[in-house]
Amino acid sequence: IMASTAAGKQRIPKVAKVKNKAPAEVQITAEQLLREAKERELELLPPPPKQKITDAEELNDYKLKKRKGFEDNIRKNRTVISNWIKYAQWEESLKEVQRARSIYERALDVDHRNITLWLKYAEMEMKNRQVNHARNIWDRAITILPRVNQFWYKYTYMEEMLGNIAGCRQVFERWMEWEPEEQAWHSYINFELRYKEVDKSRTLVMVHPEVKNWIKYAHFEEKHGYIARARKVFERAVEFFGEEHINENLYVAFSRFEEKQKEFERVRIIYKYALDRIPKQQAQELFKNYTVFEKRFGDRRGIEDVIVSKRRFQYEEEVKASPHNYDAWFDYLRLVESDTDADTVREVYERAIANIPPIQEKRHWRRYIYLWINYALYEELEVKDPERTRQVYQACLELIPHKKVKLSFAELETILGDTDRARAIFELAIGQPRLDMPEVLWKSYIDSAIEQEEYESTRGLYKRLLQRTQHVKVWISYGQFELSIDSDDRIQRCRQIYEEANKSMQNCEEKEERLMLLESWRDFEDELGSFANKERVRKLLPEKVKKRRKITAEDGSDAGWEEYYDYIFPEDAANQPNLKLLAMAKMWKKQQQDEDEDEEEDPQRIHPS
Repeated sequence: IMASTAAGKQRIPKVAKVKNKAPAEVQITAEQLLREAKERELELLPPPPKQKITDAEELNDYKLKKRKGFEDNIRKNRTVISNWIKYAQWEESLKEVQRARSIYERALDVDHRNITLWLKYAEMEMKNRQVNHARNIWDRAITILPRVNQFWYKYTYMEEMLGNIAGCRQVFERWMEWEPEEQAWHSYINFELRYKEVDKSRTLVMVHPEVKNWIKYAHFEEKHGYIARARKVFERAVEFFGEEHINENLYVAFSRFEEKQKEFERVRIIYKYALDRIPKQQAQELFKNYTVFEKRFGDRRGIEDVIVSKRRFQYEEEVKASPHNYDAWFDYLRLVESDTDADTVREVYERAIANIPPIQEKRHWRRYIYLWINYALYEELEVKDPERTRQVYQACLELIPHKKVKLSFAELETILGDTDRARAIFELAIGQPRLDMPEVLWKSYIDSAIEQEEYESTRGLYKRLLQRTQHVKVWISYGQFELSIDSDDRIQRCRQIYEEANKSMQNCEEKEERLMLLESWRDFEDELGSFANKERVRKLLPEKVKKRRKITAEDGSDAGWEEYYDYIFPEDAANQPNLKLLAMAKMWKKQQQDEDEDEEEDPQRIHPS
């Protein structure tokens, strides 16, 4: 034992150390080994020998063997329907129809919802001309699985091929009770048309009221020469879908139908109606067809209508995307005013003014107010409807009592000759506690009174305005008004107003305004006054002097001095001491200059040698 053990130890080879442990360049997997072994398999299995059946006993043995194999496969897994079908088809090939029928019935007990099984079963009966058996199978199939359209199609096809038209129609009627997809309805319609049953085709109910089905229905009527009926179908379709579910394809088909009938005016109306209601991005095909139609059958006006319609579409999209984009509304309104009727223009104006600015910002409200004013001007100038114009102004004033609206409203009433109403509107306007530009309202009110030659009323308005403001322009305008009246005392009245204005503005801090008043007074006296009055006004004119004042920076530090011009009025009592001091300073400065000049001429007089 020891010897053998020693010998065994000697036979054990020495384990060599691996010098390179890096992975091999070509990696071999188990999958590769198996594939190579399969590819190199050289042993070929011989095919089974061909059997020849010579007598009935051998045939029965063969049948028994095959049936046993089929039954074993079914017993292993009953749910594999392909095993059942192979088994039944093998029995059918032996003309054992009864056995095949039994196999199909056993398979249906396993899975009665298998579509392929029903189809193979029925096809077997039809191939063997077992018509009643096939009908029975189809009836059972459509009862159990009524939503499988393939059963219905094959059932109706079989009945039609057999010439059983009444039976086929009955199957279709049973099918339609389940409200199948639209193709089934088309199959039924085509079946009736094949046998010239046009009225029955027409009475079929449209369970799928889609656009394409309405179009097919109309084409069906047109194909059989019922033009009026086809038009009625299109009109019913337009009414059915309305404006909420409007579809481009329906109007394209409708217009093409009318174009075939040479009803060009109808086509034009259809296109315009659709383009006014369909969003731009959904009406590209409609625009294209409309343009082609006008180029073929329209005149220059028609082509212009196409362009206008396209622009209207663009503006519609803009105002829908941004209802408060008033610039887009103005452009849209200019377009419709130039091309459409008054009702359409009013409708667009009403839509525009319905978009009240959401924020209290002047620039938005200014644009919005001009929408109202343009609306009123359109009614007044284009439509020439004073009553409707008055209604627009009144509606606007109820919403926004803006001075511009009131001015326009008052001007309207003045034009219409209702001065009392215009005066009431002006009084209402100037009575507003907050106005952006009250001077515009007052000026319009005064101008209106002057136009009506109501001079006393105008004087009263000027006096009321001067109680609110002492602005120099109001005084000058008041004086010019008195001068413009053709009366004997107009010059005296004008001079009196200038005197009142000068007296009122003596303590005014804005010396430029006071100077402006005196210059206007001087111009008046130069033109119409006497020499004494001219001299009197000239003595009132101020003296322009240069002064210095200290500048303070934003941080409060001293920023130096700056020079500025000031006006010294002679009649201003508060400034008299300053005037005397200024005159004495000027005299002293002049005296110093004279002494310096004398010094330069005779230096010996001051420093004798």
